[in-house]
Amino acid sequence: MADNTTLLDKLSGLKEKYEDLQRQMAAPDVMSDMKRFVQISKEYKELEPIIDAGEKYRKMLGDYSDAKDILVNEKDEDLRGMARDEIQVLDIEMPRMEEEIKLLLIPEDPEDGKNAIIEIRGGTGGDEAAIFAGDLFRMYSKYCEIKGWKIEVTSFSAGAMGGYKEIIFKISGDKVYGTMKYESGVHRVQRVPQTETQGRIHTSAASVAVFPEAGEFDVDLNMNDVRKDIFCASGPGGQGVNTTYSAIRLTHIPTGIVVQCQDERNQNKNFEKALNELRTRLYNLEYQKYLDGISAKRKTMVSTGDRSAKIRTYNYPQSRVTDHRINWTMYNLPVFMDGNIQECIDALQVAENAERLKAAE
Repeated sequence: MADNTTLLDKLSGLKEKYEDLQRQMAAPDVMSDMKRFVQISKEYKELEPIIDAGEKYRKMLGDYSDAKDILVNEKDEDLRGMARDEIQVLDIEMPRMEEEIKLLLIPEDPEDGKNAIIEIRGGTGGDEAAIFAGDLFRMYSKYCEIKGWKIEVTSFSAGAMGGYKEIIFKISGDKVYGTMKYESGVHRVQRVPQTETQGRIHTSAASVAVFPEAGEFDVDLNMNDVRKDIFCASGPGGQGVNTTYSAIRLTHIPTGIVVQCQDERNQNKNFEKALNELRTRLYNLEYQKYLDGISAKRKTMVSTGDRSAKIRTYNYPQSRVTDHRINWTMYNLPVFMDGNIQECIDALQVAENAERLKAAE
């Protein structure tokens, strides 16, 4: 077992901070300042798991000390036997708890708890790349169903033979970005395309970019810098879609960022969705610098700006999916494409945690 004095010191410091945040949340000046209250509540919630783990660990240390005391001072053999059993169990459990606490002590990536906005684009491979982008969107939709997450499409451009040249959507739920961030990068597919008559295997690709959704207080957006255009929505949705001016295009003049939303029939709803995406893209201009910094150090992470980084190959003839960052392979591609991607994400998280622990030491 590790020397636990340093660990206990760190835990005590965090407990003091936790109690201080609790006091701050009840203070009238904080309660009347929404932005500050949201920030403090977020910090408080993030500390909860480590405070709980710290309490369990302290209890273990107390039980261990009591059991040792019984072995030294107690004559009753039954009590001594029970103490020996307890020490045996704690000798296994305490080092595990120490590792868990060390991991919890490493600060989470600041955006992990947020919702995510995802952009899938068909890359090299023309029609087949667009079909594959559609397959990836279906895979993520199925995964969201399994997780109980909500998915909302903001905009899309359909491929000529099916799928999407580009699709942008938002996923809402618990720790969405912290889970989906590993999907950023180039996804490559090897299969006989539906568009191919000769039965030859083609390689095509689609790129996935995952952004943490910006909260209302994350970006100071001056609406004077935003140009708003309203136009007729196009695409499926019945006759009403094409005849109502409900689609919204927003242009952020200082950066040139353009977003649009035509998913809803209601102009105000489209405006809200587009504004939300614009905030996220502006926020990510800054977040990108952080991502570039960590992606250089962690093989599990690809910066959203690096669209050339190939992360995964989907090989249909061999029913194989391989994640190149951690050399993870699964030989059941239909199940994976049906949204069962958790095993791969778990393996990526384990690899990332190992990298973070190493960096912290």
